Amino acid sequence: MEIAVRPLLKSDWDAVSNIYREGIGTGMATFETVCPDWKQWHKKYLTSCRIVALYGGDVVGFGVLAPVSKRAVYKGVAEVSVYVSPEFWGKRIGETVLRTLIEKSESEGLWTLQASIFSENKASINLHVKCGFRIVGIRQKIGQLNGKWYDNHFLERRSKLIH
Repeated sequence: MEIAVRPLLKSDWDAVSNIYREGIGTGMATFETVCPDWKQWHKKYLTSCRIVALYGGDVVGFGVLAPVSKRAVYKGVAEVSVYVSPEFWGKRIGETVLRTLIEKSESEGLWTLQASIFSENKASINLHVKCGFRIVGIRQKIGQLNGKWYDNHFLERRSKLIH
């Protein structure tokens, strides 16, 4: 079956929020412990760079970008988030979403994408590196979840199209 990608719509929220909850449940995708409601989520992410992946017509993954700062000098820098439903891991859906999101970000004038990924999440780190991100460093004990400290790999990708 082929993977299709299209803009994320408000009507996708049930599927997207379920996938996000699955990510929360892994304990290595986010420090969030509760899925926000649509209004909170909508406010956080750039409306121009939100996509969903469809497999067999069903939403099985999504990618979004969040601004890193409100300061004008950082208007071209965003943090990337990619989530795929665990039952669809290993089907190149994450790669399709991330590569599409990169293209979309450049068409919107963004020059740098960054990601903070749990150091235990080797698959996500490898995916980002495969898609042109570089590891900038490791942020040790950057956050605590359920009483355990976690390190994050900090990665970035600088556009070759926007100078």
